[in-house]
Amino acid sequence: MAARVQHSLQSQRNSITAFFFSSSSSSFSNSLTKTQISFRSKWFSPSSSSSKRSGAALYCTCSSNSDSTDSNSTPMLAKEDPFILTTPLYYVNAPPHMGSAYSTIAADAIARFQRLTGKKVIFITGTDEHGEKIATAAAAGGSTPNDHCDAISQSYRALWKDLDISYDKFIRTTDPKHEAIVEEFYSKVLENGDIYRADYEGLYCVNCEEYKDEKELLENNCCPMHLKPCVSRKEDNYFFALSKYQKRLEDILEHNPDFVQPMYRLNEVQNWMKSGLRDFSISRASVDWGIRVPNDPKQTIYVWFDALLGYISALSEDQEQPSLQRAISSGWPASLHLIGKDILRFHAVYWPAMLMSAGLSLPKTVFGHGFLTKDGMKMGKSLGNTLEPNELVHKFGADAVRYFFLREVEFGNDGDYSEERFINIVNAHLANTIGNLLNRTLGLLKKNCQSTLVADSSVAAQGNAFKDNVEKLVEKAKTQYESLLLSSACESVLEIGNAGNLYIDEHAPWSLFKKGGTSFDSAAKDLVIILEAMRIIAVALSPVAPNLCLRIYQQLGYTPEQFNATTWNDTQWGGLKSGQIMAPPNPIFARIEIPSESEGGTLAEKKVSKKKEKLPRTQTQTQTTVGA
Repeated sequence: MAARVQHSLQSQRNSITAFFFSSSSSSFSNSLTKTQISFRSKWFSPSSSSSKRSGAALYCTCSSNSDSTDSNSTPMLAKEDPFILTTPLYYVNAPPHMGSAYSTIAADAIARFQRLTGKKVIFITGTDEHGEKIATAAAAGGSTPNDHCDAISQSYRALWKDLDISYDKFIRTTDPKHEAIVEEFYSKVLENGDIYRADYEGLYCVNCEEYKDEKELLENNCCPMHLKPCVSRKEDNYFFALSKYQKRLEDILEHNPDFVQPMYRLNEVQNWMKSGLRDFSISRASVDWGIRVPNDPKQTIYVWFDALLGYISALSEDQEQPSLQRAISSGWPASLHLIGKDILRFHAVYWPAMLMSAGLSLPKTVFGHGFLTKDGMKMGKSLGNTLEPNELVHKFGADAVRYFFLREVEFGNDGDYSEERFINIVNAHLANTIGNLLNRTLGLLKKNCQSTLVADSSVAAQGNAFKDNVEKLVEKAKTQYESLLLSSACESVLEIGNAGNLYIDEHAPWSLFKKGGTSFDSAAKDLVIILEAMRIIAVALSPVAPNLCLRIYQQLGYTPEQFNATTWNDTQWGGLKSGQIMAPPNPIFARIEIPSESEGGTLAEKKVSKKKEKLPRTQTQTQTTVGA
């Protein structure tokens, strides 16, 4: 049955209608019933280019009538739900590519930020291992589907390790616990009357593993995504009654616009739905490599109906008997599904309809990011311009790769990679703005103060406008992280470094030290102020470049354990104390040298750019964003 409840929130929140949908185990009912609701407000505006948060979304959890209390009683405080974040489950027909890495890097930055704020995070990633393409790829490689899946899945785990991905759950759709939950979910949807058997004939894209409408195909019935002709197929399949959920999905998108983000992705989904939802096939008679349909073992479950359940099966603990209810009780619904825009339809339309059919809560937000290009061109093996993430991380390091893509691609839009811009951005931001500032400040401290701080940072910065500026930038970065404006968050943190370089150049402590007396004391305090700013940068940028920030913290005399224990509260001014001993200066990021013609087009050996301490730092601020 469905329940529609209106609830008015006071203060800065407008009156918003929130919808909760659940289904009984019998046939669908259009009747409306009152349900006890507890509301939680979530401010979320990732589509805005401004740091100001501009909207509120309401999410609700419903209790049964037996759990309801008198309307005059005081409700009990509920335990805070975990922040469940998912990447797509990556298809193992081929090793990971840069698009997969980009999704996962972004998800990891979001997960790390949420942990800094004190949230219990469950970061889910994994591999989608069933379907026709998998069997074909395995046969082409002369291996069995099982062996093929093992090898490719492991290649994802290896890359995630190299990229410092801090996932909590890695689910494989060939895992027995996943298969058990898929079978249980299928049975619930079947019992609800939303699965039926029928013949279907249409144009099928093998690469998408999806039947296509002729109106969405290119010339010669080519798939617009893979540019290959679709093949005509006729099968006796089981279908999911997607059309039955048209109105309910329209209501969700209308009354909860944050369900699909950015806003232009929501518009894409709504425009697609205007032509009317059609029931879709959820089984394949011609595909052997998959989970068997519980009521018809001659057929296998459609790969998407299977894979989407990985977001739930990942919540099952390995040691327990897998069940849908146990998995759900571990924290579902997901707070954020992070996906590429090419699979938006499956997550924003098919998946919520499936969940409603099974009587389960919907994810809170589906965020569809853009594609990556290389040198302004779409990447492809036929063009010889693919961007291999393994090569990139081994060539430049995880911090450089993570920072470039999160800083230079406006999250949600398409973005472009060129090696020249990559080197210029990484050198300017990480080696110069941040690295050189720390290195020359520690050098001055060692030379003049025996690497020891002369005052608490809170005392050294009393009445100093620089401190106020840093605090404003930290708050700005937090707001941007919360709104998934990852590029803007990087920029705000980098502004702290730019301000620090300007401060030290204007105050010229190297000259003040030579004057002695009160000038010496002022110079020593200036170094404390800059190093406190570096400490704050290390915390605020850690979601993006964790190893770089660890090295900064260690240079400031802290242990890895102390760095790992930091929270966002540690971005508050006042962490460094008088008498603290800093480590000797040691460059935290090696400048990448641009190859010259004499080097035959290969990268020169990485080396640190050394500058005389009296020379002001050359500031380079370059932002390139490519619109979707």
